[in-house]
Amino acid sequence: MRKFDTKIQHLKYKVLREVARFAWQDTLLENIIHIPQIVVPGDTPTMRCCIYKERAILSERIKLAMGGDKENPNVIEVIDIACDECPMSGYEVTNSCRGCLAHRCEDVCKRGAITFDQNYVAHIDKSKCINCGACAKACPYSAITNRRRPCESACKVKAISMSEKGPAEIDNDKCIACGACSYQCPFGAVMEKSYILDVIDFIKKSEGNTKYKVHALVAPAVASQFTYARTAQVISGIKELGFFDVIEVALGADIVAHAESKELAEKGFLTSSCCPAFVDYIHKNFSDLVPLVSHNPSPMTAIAKHIKEKDPNSKIVFIGPCTAKKAEIQHEDVKPYVDTVITFEELQALFDSKHIEITELGDTAFDGASYFGRVFARSGGLIEAVEQGLKEHGFDDFELKGLACDGIDACRVALLKKKKGVLDANFIEGMACTGGCINGAGCLTHGGESSRADIDKYGRKAGERTITDAVTEL
Repeated sequence: MRKFDTKIQHLKYKVLREVARFAWQDTLLENIIHIPQIVVPGDTPTMRCCIYKERAILSERIKLAMGGDKENPNVIEVIDIACDECPMSGYEVTNSCRGCLAHRCEDVCKRGAITFDQNYVAHIDKSKCINCGACAKACPYSAITNRRRPCESACKVKAISMSEKGPAEIDNDKCIACGACSYQCPFGAVMEKSYILDVIDFIKKSEGNTKYKVHALVAPAVASQFTYARTAQVISGIKELGFFDVIEVALGADIVAHAESKELAEKGFLTSSCCPAFVDYIHKNFSDLVPLVSHNPSPMTAIAKHIKEKDPNSKIVFIGPCTAKKAEIQHEDVKPYVDTVITFEELQALFDSKHIEITELGDTAFDGASYFGRVFARSGGLIEAVEQGLKEHGFDDFELKGLACDGIDACRVALLKKKKGVLDANFIEGMACTGGCINGAGCLTHGGESSRADIDKYGRKAGERTITDAVTEL
């Protein structure tokens, strides 16, 4: 029964599971020292030069599972000791270099970084090279290649660079906490902080206390996860953990679609506000376009606010695919409503820490959201919802020209066009993750088209329910 895409995910999960297991028992501090041996038993390392180094790295993973560096505001951190296996990145001359006479690589290099040995083979002086790539483009043999580290390639906002000592460094001023670097790192050296201990603490405090309720808000992407069980069984499992109730964030999506479609008709142009990484990207890279971002909160915040207004003493835990949500709850306008965030990876660890086998549970179905709120989880879903919202509001004369931006690269292109006044659209749906939330860094699996089909199937279960139906019945 496969639960994760990669072995790295499985390794992180095992650490989280053991941290959670001991936390439920109130014996975490006494047993921290034993967790590395539990995760990697015996004397044979699974990925490292020796068992001692591997367990030293596991100790750092445990720290992140317990909340990470409190002095670092970023939810993404680098484990330096785990990062030293990658070669230094940059342009290199491969053995395909034929020592030709043209020396086009030398001619185009404005920094004088190209030299030749006695065999006329090119070499790059790293102290002069600025990684512009001109030499690679000029080489007729394609003998010069850019050996970028996986985390660098994954980071579309160029927030990751290599320190002088070798390990990666994250520029917090550029990072949008999308988690792409974390998912792509083949050594698991880049990880997000976990707030799983906060969740356990909330649930334990709520036991036997009817005035202290812990609500789980579950993102619609859940329908594409936990593929070994039914989504309704996942909901039952969350209830088994001790949550007072489980609410679908798709209801928050309905709230947003209802309000955002009206805002669009009034203003004439908007970018979406649902993806916190996309919104952060605009703030950090297109500050002059910030006024065009919808004033509506994210679906998570919208439904959390609704619950907190009814029960101010409750605790709200968002469960979803997104690492950027962990950054979003630090914002002053979100902090009062959402108490903490965990990912689907962490939810799986919680299930197993309490020996909850969800495949053996009955069904607890969601009931309330519309099809349009549920399909927010995949690219294009928000545009469908806004179009429906316009119809339900009676804005028949407003022509929606929606543009679904599938990943940060697509978002960048759309925002640049808007800045230059050449964008043929009046609504930008921005998703930092390619494919949408179904491919978030905190997903168990990243199923592509099959995940998209799962979300559409989940949406259709809402039947003929409209956005207005969902919002008015809250």
